[in-house]
Amino acid sequence: MSEINHFNDYASKYNTKADYSYLFGGMQAPSAGSTFSLSDYAAIKNGSYGKLLKAYYAQQDAQKAASVGDSVQKSTLMKTGADALKKSAEILNNGGLWEKKKITKKDEKTGVEIETEDYDWNAITKAVKSFVEDYNDVVEQSGDANAKDVLRNAVWLTGMVESNEKMLSKIGISVSKGNKMELDEEALKKADISSFKTLFTGHNSLADKVAMKAKNISNAAARTSGTYKSNGKYNNTLSELVSKKVDEEV
Repeated sequence: MSEINHFNDYASKYNTKADYSYLFGGMQAPSAGSTFSLSDYAAIKNGSYGKLLKAYYAQQDAQKAASVGDSVQKSTLMKTGADALKKSAEILNNGGLWEKKKITKKDEKTGVEIETEDYDWNAITKAVKSFVEDYNDVVEQSGDANAKDVLRNAVWLTGMVESNEKMLSKIGISVSKGNKMELDEEALKKADISSFKTLFTGHNSLADKVAMKAKNISNAAARTSGTYKSNGKYNNTLSELVSKKVDEEV
């Protein structure tokens, strides 16, 4: 907070012409035509009002700074969550995940280990599970976002998932009313591998589109947190630049 030594400094900073004397001392607000009492004058002269005003506005400034800090923290979490979703979507779009590999298995009857070619269902389950968890985190975090372009991309993200709800159900993923995914691992392991490839591999697949939207959300969240200076004051210039770019985003 900038240094303020006189009452006029407070009045100038907070753009007010109100008489604050009744706020500090249990007194009622002065009625029209009333004047300061001698005790009021004495309090002003000895600096009591100035000290009370300083404490009062210091508290207000602290509350404002805390609010700004909370917004920056949310934006940082939003960016981290979106980056994680982008990474998990890219893993699903990796063709190597959907190729058969040499897997060592134990024969259920004899207990003998045998080598066979099969899909690595443990790796597939882990990748899909991470994707679902990261997606749900972004959906939840975006609900607390106050940046228009973050919310816009989050809406598009949930819309894309909703439009693929039938295909997702084929691999054990359902979409709840809160736009979150729910994974049935047993159903996932019984799904046809072609359903996974259709959903997650190639250009314009669901995984590809989710990765793109996650990147947009991450960038938008980064710009939001960047509109605050280290001293907690809002950077109006950068904010204006961000607002101009909102409608230029995909």
